[in-house]
Amino acid sequence: MRFGLVGTGHWARVAHASALAATDGVTFGGVWGRDPGKTAALADEFGVRAYGSFDELLADVDAVEFSVPPDVQAEYATAAAAAGKHLLLEKPIAHDAAGGRALTDAADASGVASVVFFTQLFRPEVREWLASCRAAAVEHPWEGGTALTLGSAQREQGVFSTPWRLERDGALWDVAPHALSILLSLLEPVQSVAAHEDPLGTTHLVLGHRGGASSTVTVSQNLPAAAGLSYARVWGGAGHAILPDQPTDVVTALSTAVAELTAAARPGAPAHPHGLEFGARVLDVLVRAQDDLDRARQDGEMSSR
Repeated sequence: MRFGLVGTGHWARVAHASALAATDGVTFGGVWGRDPGKTAALADEFGVRAYGSFDELLADVDAVEFSVPPDVQAEYATAAAAAGKHLLLEKPIAHDAAGGRALTDAADASGVASVVFFTQLFRPEVREWLASCRAAAVEHPWEGGTALTLGSAQREQGVFSTPWRLERDGALWDVAPHALSILLSLLEPVQSVAAHEDPLGTTHLVLGHRGGASSTVTVSQNLPAAAGLSYARVWGGAGHAILPDQPTDVVTALSTAVAELTAAARPGAPAHPHGLEFGARVLDVLVRAQDDLDRARQDGEMSSR
């Protein structure tokens, strides 16, 4: 399968381009980005073609891998799906409900395969842990969970301090998908979402799941680097299960995602468990959380007048 990459930033270079170059059985055809200079530099580094336009890339590949902000991704991935190209997407799949619906509708209509790169879900140590948790839940369903992801991109300038991550709710859209990918893999579907942001920029979600379980998510990108942490656990009749350490590097995990997309694209293959359907479930929680935060701010503005 021939892949094209959309995006030329830091993550596109160190993760996506590197994974495409390292994956057996696929061809890294080339790259396109909105900055011609960055496109040429990345293409030269990996010895691939620098496409002059998105349409030129689409005409020359079987699948498109994306490393761009979620609103940009939704627009271009929808066009790629409509053109019959398989999709390897970053999380979240879009930045609003309308963008997510347009993308999933286009993929459903064309029948293309999709994989959303939730980093942890493509690490073997996490997959083994999730499998053991699911086995334990057969006899003792999980009754709750919590996940916490803390970063510093909004506070300490670094390679991930990009414009969309620096927005007020950047942590919700950037790192909450990591937390949600674990909880939604083990607990029943989310039925209710409540969100709160404290004055220091930490966002807290309380999720109600079908069947009565509840979970919490705490995220921030506005903390000192020394406070960085990623943590998750679930609990129930089987006790507590804590997310293990994850030594598998990102390029290896992403290479797994690339290989699994090629398998999912074969005729008659089942949809990938972490394709657009799963991505849409995560997006739905993010949208409902954002709506809750926006309502709280509006109420606060009204009460202060």
